[in-house]
Amino acid sequence: MPCYTIPIRTHVITEQDDIVELARRYTEGVVEPGDIIAIAESVVAITQKRAILPEEVHPGLLARFLCRFPGKHGSLATPPAMELAIREAGTIRILLGCAAAVLGRLIGRRGFFYLVAGRELAFIDDIAGTMWPYERHIILGPYKPEKIASAIKKATGADVVIADVNDIKCVDILAATSSASARIAREALINNPFGNDDQQTPIVVIKIKKKAQGIAA
Repeated sequence: MPCYTIPIRTHVITEQDDIVELARRYTEGVVEPGDIIAIAESVVAITQKRAILPEEVHPGLLARFLCRFPGKHGSLATPPAMELAIREAGTIRILLGCAAAVLGRLIGRRGFFYLVAGRELAFIDDIAGTMWPYERHIILGPYKPEKIASAIKKATGADVVIADVNDIKCVDILAATSSASARIAREALINNPFGNDDQQTPIVVIKIKKKAQGIAA
């Protein structure tokens, strides 16, 4: 379906903000019936107090050992990030996920770790994964994103998606208020209108292009 995006610049969002109220306020006068509001997942997590400084985390021996196995550019490649993953998923799920990852490598398949340990762990952003003033924080994935999306839809009247998007054309929809909005957002967000630097546009309105209506003479 033809559409275009309108990135909306906001103030620097912190844990003091209410993401539902922010979405309502910043999209007021922009969003129209049929549009979709897209929210960056890291911003949702920040408003839920899920941004944590690594020095506040005290990794155990298991976290120090397991963090050696993800690729060095992975989000769980530091002891504090792995410790938080263990706290999120539990030790048993993490160990089962590691066993599944080993099996996956043997058969040439990837992604088994998150399939077993929990998809939500894939949304952990390690340090330098977001913009100031959270560039030194570990950002966990948002808590109950489906509930947040539903609350924003109730406040705005528009369909909502919460998405994790990067600059290499990967779009992951964490929550959507309809299957159609998820499908449209996957295409509309492919070029990352959120930005990963200092664009400060964590809210994007996806406008659906409506066919021009002919008027009979």
